[in-house]
Amino acid sequence: MWVNGNRWKKALAVGVGLWLSASAMAFAAPAMQDVRYHSGAEHDRIVFDLSETPLYDVRASADGRSVTIDFRGVSDRHFRRVPIETSRVSSVTYASKQDHILVTLHLKSGLSYKVSNLHKPARVFIDILPASEAVSDEEQAKKSIPQGAARTSAAPKDPADTYAEEMAPGLTKKTYVYWDDDGKVTAYFVEADHNRYTVKPALGRGKIPGVETVSGISDRYQALAAINASYFNWNGELIGDTKIDGTIVGTTYYTRSAFGILPDGSPVFGKVSYDGSVTIDGITQPVGGVDAERAEDSVTLYNRYYGATTRTNEYGMEYVVENGVVTAIHQQDSPIPKDGWVVSAHGKAKDAFANVKVGDRVVISQELGSPWDQAVQMVGVGPRLLENGMVHVTAAEEQFPGDIRYGRAPRSAIAVMANGDYLLGVVDGRQASSHGLTLTEWAYLLKKFGAVDAINFDGGGSSELVVGGQVVNAPSDGNERSVGAALLVLPKTK
Repeated sequence: MWVNGNRWKKALAVGVGLWLSASAMAFAAPAMQDVRYHSGAEHDRIVFDLSETPLYDVRASADGRSVTIDFRGVSDRHFRRVPIETSRVSSVTYASKQDHILVTLHLKSGLSYKVSNLHKPARVFIDILPASEAVSDEEQAKKSIPQGAARTSAAPKDPADTYAEEMAPGLTKKTYVYWDDDGKVTAYFVEADHNRYTVKPALGRGKIPGVETVSGISDRYQALAAINASYFNWNGELIGDTKIDGTIVGTTYYTRSAFGILPDGSPVFGKVSYDGSVTIDGITQPVGGVDAERAEDSVTLYNRYYGATTRTNEYGMEYVVENGVVTAIHQQDSPIPKDGWVVSAHGKAKDAFANVKVGDRVVISQELGSPWDQAVQMVGVGPRLLENGMVHVTAAEEQFPGDIRYGRAPRSAIAVMANGDYLLGVVDGRQASSHGLTLTEWAYLLKKFGAVDAINFDGGGSSELVVGGQVVNAPSDGNERSVGAALLVLPKTK
């Protein structure tokens, strides 16, 4: 009896397991939700809305008069099959075969197509256009599944198989997909007219430490575009010399590359090194960090970007500074004034300031060197990728670790073009749709798109480009990673 009962339990467990597995597969399958279309002067566009971006194949008939999109592993339970008839599409045929949905568009003569996709929201769309404006089926299969509208005809600097879409006057989203000996590479760019737009770093959740998705940061500031920027610790503290609206909000003890915006709005690239000190009552101590966890035997400076209080423990002494004067002294977790500083001392630095009292004068000195002392905005990241139009990767001299220096990975960057326009770019990696790039390969690709100066941003699962509030690339984590800071594209204010 025990044996039979045990077998019954095993059978039940197997059955439940199979049911759960089947249910999970059913719930995980992308669902076709809707199809819609638009007939314009230059092309027809048919858009398929899905719960998530599926796998799909595209093939044309031998005579070129029909094209079939085979959506694999897609549920059509709630899909309404919409008839399509336009000046370029004579009819559409829908068919379901096991877990495939096949959509065949019957075209009028002299036409071809381009297939594109988005990840968030999940969409697959096909443009029907004159054959003279489309790539051949063979090129389509080998070169791209584009994300965007029509092939760009803008500047000859763009690679020939780039697809572009103007998102706003002077703001263009571009997609570039190609094959090398190791597989497929997919990169996304935003080109922004420097006469219309500026760029500015923004913090996750508006403070340090704080982490937030790039799309979340973009939404809070209503940015036209945003890209992940700084390296950061697990809690959101920035690793790199950083300025926001003229205030230093992050430091590092390395001399590394940075990108900044000067008071006249012009961009600047170069290396930067932080040197800070605090003098109280004739005693001077070096600054070990700004808006970071307090280090041993050191002084850490806190300003309003760190939040309401310092959140420190009882093993230090803190001096609240307003208008250059000590206004309060606390042992821990001091309130941070909106227009002042907290000088937090630990160990030897605490001992050096032992006789400080309320009312003492304070001189805080922070130097980054020229032109960084004058910079209004600054993101210290690296390494440098391009300098004056030449590939110049500085990973070794800036002592970057091997996980950044070597191998192919998702990458992000900010670049400036010869005409002064901004170029924000990401390349996907660690997935079938894109194997990623080395730093040197990334530099050459940015140069191919017309960049003359460029600097690398944080990469890997952090690499993300948002345009118009939508994530345009496919982050390698499978979803958005919360990051410490993003670089925003914002309209210039007069």
